[in-house]
Amino acid sequence: MRSKHLIPAPSFLELFRERCRGTSRSTLVLLALILVIPVAPGSAADGALRLDQIELPPGFTIELYATVPDARSMTLSPNGVLYVGTRRLEGKVYAARDTNGDQTADEVDVIADGLNMPNGVAWRDGSLYVAEIHRILRFDGIDDKLDAPPEPVVLVDDFPTDRHHGWKFLAFGPDDRLYVPVGAPCNICDPELPYSALHSMLPDGTDRKVHTRGIRHTVGFDWHPESSTLWFTDNGRDWMGDDMPPDELNRVPEAGLDFGYPACHAGRIPDPEFGHLGDCSEFVAPAQDLGPHVAAIGMRFYTGDQFPTKYRNQILIAEHGSWNRKEKIGYRVMLVTLDDQERATAYEPFATGWLQGQEAWGRPVDVLVMPDGALLVSDDAGGAIYRISYRSPL
Repeated sequence: MRSKHLIPAPSFLELFRERCRGTSRSTLVLLALILVIPVAPGSAADGALRLDQIELPPGFTIELYATVPDARSMTLSPNGVLYVGTRRLEGKVYAARDTNGDQTADEVDVIADGLNMPNGVAWRDGSLYVAEIHRILRFDGIDDKLDAPPEPVVLVDDFPTDRHHGWKFLAFGPDDRLYVPVGAPCNICDPELPYSALHSMLPDGTDRKVHTRGIRHTVGFDWHPESSTLWFTDNGRDWMGDDMPPDELNRVPEAGLDFGYPACHAGRIPDPEFGHLGDCSEFVAPAQDLGPHVAAIGMRFYTGDQFPTKYRNQILIAEHGSWNRKEKIGYRVMLVTLDDQERATAYEPFATGWLQGQEAWGRPVDVLVMPDGALLVSDDAGGAIYRISYRSPL
């Protein structure tokens, strides 16, 4: 069903200008080339999913769970309906169902269309929450109305309209508040609030508060299943070289913390343009440096029982992949291992193979733990959702 609240699609020139805001003149030609280079034959654009190229630890298997164009963030209802957001300018929200219990979605429905980059989705008390760039929608009773979705309730409609880092991730915290980020509207700049911050609000959209600051762009966060501590990924700035700065995995033990953007990156690297705004010692350092420009986004704690016990309460991160390194990096799912004090002790590959040489046929976006303990991985380039399961090797 198409929403009545439509946002006109911008022209290519508008998109290019938005993408280049805050970018030096010397890089504009390179960006223009990136935006118009066609996808190479045999890549994800032709529908070729090369699952035989995915490398996993022993005992793990990957299979196609659902075909969902531009699949981005995911959330699951208690009835087993998987809702999937997208990042297109007139984007759709999908509902995928496994009606016969064979661990593959056999029904995929469009439950909303014509939305403004509806990337974020979250579930609470029978309702689906959807984040567009500038507003939050709520679809009540949607599980029972997939064939005739209701018109959404508009909870909030005054978020900024910037498309640069404007797409949002959504999640409800253990405090039953809805968490919504607002990214920096640039590569590097010094924006005022509400930019570069993670906000929280009550489920009805009221009592909005700034929870955490100094965030360039987070598209994934989760809470530790035992301590309820918030963790989030953050994308590092561009144009400081191939290997600087790293993306970040951050731990937030309390509200009110500042993670440094734009003055400081990774807790120790002063920004060449905005470093004068504060010393790195004034800000919170990452719990773990991630790869430079890997575009670390969706993350979840593994809370299932299917995988070996060493994965329990550890962090799985979808790395969407670099776009401005000489040699590509990312395009994988990584594992961050924590000790009993929630200190990161390892950062290592879990699922790789979407990048073959310098050709990427897929780009992981989000991860989600299913009730049976399997892991779903969304891939917007491949237009697919994969299911990773484990069976002890003989």
